[in-house]
Amino acid sequence: MTRAQVLITAAELGDQLRAGDPVTILDVRWRLDEPDGRAAYLQGHLPGAVYVSLEDELTDHTITGRGRHPLPSGRSIEVAARRWGIRDSVPTVVYDDWNRAGSSRAWWVLTAAGIKSVRILDGGLSAWRSARGSLATGPVTLQAGNVTVLHDDLHTGALPTLTAQQAAEADVTLLDARAPERFRGDVEPVDPVAGHIPGAKNLPSGHVLTGDGTFRAEGELSRLLSDHGIGRDAPVGAYCGSAITATVTLAALATLGYHAALFPGSWSEWSSDPSRPVARGSDQPVSLQRFVKRARR
Repeated sequence: MTRAQVLITAAELGDQLRAGDPVTILDVRWRLDEPDGRAAYLQGHLPGAVYVSLEDELTDHTITGRGRHPLPSGRSIEVAARRWGIRDSVPTVVYDDWNRAGSSRAWWVLTAAGIKSVRILDGGLSAWRSARGSLATGPVTLQAGNVTVLHDDLHTGALPTLTAQQAAEADVTLLDARAPERFRGDVEPVDPVAGHIPGAKNLPSGHVLTGDGTFRAEGELSRLLSDHGIGRDAPVGAYCGSAITATVTLAALATLGYHAALFPGSWSEWSSDPSRPVARGSDQPVSLQRFVKRARR
């Protein structure tokens, strides 16, 4: 992939809309502390944008043992995508209003399902507002789409993934996209066990973005990866708490042409098995059972 295949600027999208070019726009607002973005969507969204629930439509909570946000099936995505109005040969733009988390998750899921021409609005809703783009209110219902999903199991879909066993292998450079304090194990506000996968390197997803929420330029991203010891030919994987913010890192890597893999279960899956080792602080692996017991005291 190239940067132009992963991202679209607010100016570019505005030009397309003014020209009357067909495009499907998905509003994927989500925050860890406010997972339901529908109310905010109704108060103001891009013209013609359809609301997509990350929790209900980009996640399958009926699945157990694969983390807090298990991947949905391709079949369920096909049904939802047609409801959202996604059509063959018509590009799709996804956006959010918080750190590119919701839009990157949507980009990853739709692309892994085999849907073509999905791009993230670089800078999200704030970039659109800064470009003086207009907003609409209320719900939007589009004519049903006709897109066909090619992959039912997204773990073996169009984008690479890692199992927990593969995430532990030494020949994969594994990036932990969580905040440094969670990586070190100083705090853990969501999962019952603090720490990280032994051997992982901490590259918080926010570091691949600039202060205005746009993705860093290619030169800056290349230097950032180099600073983390990641070579152009190195096999790379990424995880976070539950495979949401890690997709921001993967989108950034994709703009440089990296075919990096997602560990879909992420830390929430890894830490649910007491037999797996956990590293804290100095990155020295210790028994996860020790921390599970501590968390239950």
